[in-house]
Amino acid sequence: MAGLTADVMWRAGGRGLDPRLLGLLHALQRNATLKAAAEEQKISYRAAWGLLLEAGELAGAPLVELQRGRGARLTRFGAQLLRSDEQLRHAFDPLKSRFEVKHAGSAARPLRIAASHDPLLADFCERFAMPASLVEEVTFRGSEDSLALFSRGAVEVAGFHLDGFDIRRFARPGRDVLVRFAAREQGLMVPHGNPKRLSSLGDVAKSHARFVNRQRGSGTRRLVDRLLQEAGIAPESIRGYGTEEYTHRAVAATVAAGGADAAFGVHAAAAELGLDFVPVLRERYWLAIRERTLATPAAQRLLEALSGKPLARIGRGFAGYDFDGAGSVVSVEEAFP
Repeated sequence: MAGLTADVMWRAGGRGLDPRLLGLLHALQRNATLKAAAEEQKISYRAAWGLLLEAGELAGAPLVELQRGRGARLTRFGAQLLRSDEQLRHAFDPLKSRFEVKHAGSAARPLRIAASHDPLLADFCERFAMPASLVEEVTFRGSEDSLALFSRGAVEVAGFHLDGFDIRRFARPGRDVLVRFAAREQGLMVPHGNPKRLSSLGDVAKSHARFVNRQRGSGTRRLVDRLLQEAGIAPESIRGYGTEEYTHRAVAATVAAGGADAAFGVHAAAAELGLDFVPVLRERYWLAIRERTLATPAAQRLLEALSGKPLARIGRGFAGYDFDGAGSVVSVEEAFP
């Protein structure tokens, strides 16, 4: 039941939105300006505006009205969304504890996932794995944080992509195994037409283009740092290197809203918001799972869904993914020799 609450994944038009959106809308009820609401939620003004733009486009109506000299206020539609969210919480919260107790000792208990943000994984869980009771909850955080929760046994599955990282700090050979999810394209997200003609992080540095970065601890932030190091580029030469957002969709929304000239992330997030995409590399996204958990009904059905039609069907709507080998299980030593 926890996986159905709006703070885990709010949806509009069949697509998942940044989970910070509802917090921002609540903050706007308490503050007279968008700037104050963004500060309360500890996000940048540009990111807040990007969240609202993306939500309005997907929902088909604006959520917030900005008025010169009078700050910001929720539209009637935005206020309606918050009321609906509160009504859902009020209805589901009394059932949540009973639902969790019911499954506490059951071998059929749905899986809990902590994962580095991936648009396809979010939609796959929301559209198939949760309705099929394979997954109970998905929370998105950095790859390292997700693996740390998995290592402590706080979740059954961790989604990550950490090129060149010592995975054995968290996934133990003989105890844990890895499941192939999908290969995906990462690269530069730029406005339509690529007006600054950016083709690499080196171009971003040379042109002093405004950049929006992923948060420290995320796999994509580690990837950006590695690419900068390999190219001999100092992070401080990237204008906006310290500006952080927490999902691929959030950095894409910042570029789409005009808050940055470029970001680094997955092709799918750029395509969703009509941005141009400059591919830089392909990488494998993995799921870590205990070997003993692999024998549970939920895990077995999840593997079948990943290797069969459910993932392939949902994945057709996402740019830049390759599903070859999806759902196959490999040892930690084989994946990271």
